Amino acid sequence: MTFETLGLGPALLRALAEQNYTTPTPIQAEAIPYALAGDDLLGGAQTGTGKTAAFGLPLLNTLSKTTPVNGFRKPRALILVPTRELAVQVSENLRGYARYLRMSIGTIYGGAGMGPQTDMFRRGVDVLVATPGRLMDHMERGTAKLDEIEMLVLDEADRMLDMGFLPAMKRILSKLPRDRQTMLFSATFESEIKKLALEFMRNPVQVQVAANNTIAETIAHRVHPVETGRKRDLLVQILTDRHTDQVLVFGRTKHGCNRLAEQLEEAGLKAVAIHGNKSQAQRQKALNAFKANKARVLVATDVAARGLDIPNLPLVINFDLPMVAEDYVHRIGRTGRNGASGEALSFVAPDEGGLLRQIQRMLKVDVSIEVVEGFEPSRPIRLDAPIPKNGGGNGRGAKPAHRPHAKPASRGGHAHAGPKQHRSARAPSRRDTRA
Repeated sequence: MTFETLGLGPALLRALAEQNYTTPTPIQAEAIPYALAGDDLLGGAQTGTGKTAAFGLPLLNTLSKTTPVNGFRKPRALILVPTRELAVQVSENLRGYARYLRMSIGTIYGGAGMGPQTDMFRRGVDVLVATPGRLMDHMERGTAKLDEIEMLVLDEADRMLDMGFLPAMKRILSKLPRDRQTMLFSATFESEIKKLALEFMRNPVQVQVAANNTIAETIAHRVHPVETGRKRDLLVQILTDRHTDQVLVFGRTKHGCNRLAEQLEEAGLKAVAIHGNKSQAQRQKALNAFKANKARVLVATDVAARGLDIPNLPLVINFDLPMVAEDYVHRIGRTGRNGASGEALSFVAPDEGGLLRQIQRMLKVDVSIEVVEGFEPSRPIRLDAPIPKNGGGNGRGAKPAHRPHAKPASRGGHAHAGPKQHRSARAPSRRDTRA
């Protein structure tokens, strides 16, 4: 299958060819025909599967047929995303696809000035990529007029729910025209997402190209038991003695990420931190430094790292285990992409065995536990230990362990009655998983 056979217009095909996009990914091959046909769509897809093109290409193709060439225009398509970084990434991808279309793509998110965003609305925009909180700000001010929305995309809907955006999402959706096409993409389809689909979508088609919470087979998982107070020293030793490649390190709290980055700098390791308390300019500067190899270590919280486009990352280290097991998938899926080998190391203190047990149950494998000489903990990891209730949260600003016993949606044993089911007859490879 090629992009030509999917029914996209020549302007989009030209842009794709110039970006060396030749063969659609499984989610693109399955979703694009339904989206072009105008169906509402539930897409089961994780980051790294090409889902931005899966909704972006048919969205641009449909709008390009009637987009006015000149004059003021209200947004005709709205794409809601959970984080600033994902908003920037999606917008950049759409602009690349639309380089030969007369179409304006605007981006709004918190942490940036309201003035330029207000000016963008005044000039007119065709496609709006937005985070829920900032869009609500513009709606309350009257600068965002959404009464001409024809197409709506909810990207990483599971993450928006995790971050507490459900009330804002419902308020936004209630203000949109009912006669619209809606596409919702999520790594999991839990009950709240199904309810949202039933409430705001019209008999959606469901496509799923990879099992929920699937991990690439090319990733090696390993746990290093260590006392909490010695995690930093272990990290410095690993980075100094064993690895020369860039590393993404996950911490649980914003303050902890800042402190760890400073400590790594003091140890002679160039490091930058990225989290929700930093301004958008600071976050983008840190990310640019990491992507340009000016920083070897990027220390991040879960919410800040979601949606980051970092190719060919060989190593991810969980300095702190996530409080929610599914976040392990989101984290370590940033390595082992496209068939490449990758490593996922986790530092686990003796009292964090309950968190490790959650991850093992989700992965359905026993993760290798290896003690590093000189860093032996005072007691072994207890897998039957209770889940810590004061772990400092998971970087979202939400209550810790807000969903500690959530099961992956793929284990639910039934599909809800709303969407029509469609699964590819071709089993996708496991490397088409989250990144």
